[in-house]
Amino acid sequence: MVDLAGVSVVRDGRCLLDGIGWQIRSGDRWAVLGPNGSGKTTLLEVAAMQLLPTRGVVTVLGQRYGSCDARAVRQRIAFVSGALVRSVRPALAARDVVLTGRFGALEPWWHDYEKSDHDDVDRLLEEVGMADLAEQPFGLLSEGERQQVILARSLMGRPELILLDEPAAGLDLGARERLIAHLSRLSADRTAAPMVLVTHHVEEIPPGITHAMLVRQGHVVAAGPAEEVLASDAISECFETGLVVDRSAGRWRARAAG
Repeated sequence: MVDLAGVSVVRDGRCLLDGIGWQIRSGDRWAVLGPNGSGKTTLLEVAAMQLLPTRGVVTVLGQRYGSCDARAVRQRIAFVSGALVRSVRPALAARDVVLTGRFGALEPWWHDYEKSDHDDVDRLLEEVGMADLAEQPFGLLSEGERQQVILARSLMGRPELILLDEPAAGLDLGARERLIAHLSRLSADRTAAPMVLVTHHVEEIPPGITHAMLVRQGHVVAAGPAEEVLASDAISECFETGLVVDRSAGRWRARAAG
């Protein structure tokens, strides 16, 4: 589904990614972790065909970046980021925000929609627990509610790849746990598209994640099956802090060693 080979990104003389190799296969659910400035968001932008790398080969959904219509490929990808949340017009009703995801637009009047599209909106809002707020203006929702609406929007376009850039950032404990519960259900759905979750915290990784990658200063520290990568030694190396990582009931947690 995604194949990055020797990918480097250099901006203003600074190397943001250096020789990254990464493959995402059908059925994979990845978590990508690393400190601030480690290159996580840049990596996701490359995988979403939002950022052309300085060097390397990027193949997404069978199309090679630089020799295909990247706009057409982007329509097949759900890319959820803080920039998207800030781009939504605050006066739009929550249901209209979800509806725009059908064609990756920002306004519902840009396209025509079928009854089945509106039925999908109702189903997705119900799944994320937002059915009662369907008519609420997006700008009046809490941060956690907005994230749930944006997640529903990302699934509206029937994506073939789901990329989530720190969806739990800024959420309170309750909102975070509701989001993680939904991501867990999504991870458990074997018919769902491959998913990548970028986060700073192992506590935000939902049950069902199959693989993990640790990134530091544009380099891969470790990558592979989640239960092997999300270990105390590797996490400690990635964050340059002595940490103890353990797992209970499918959820990880980290604390300072000693």
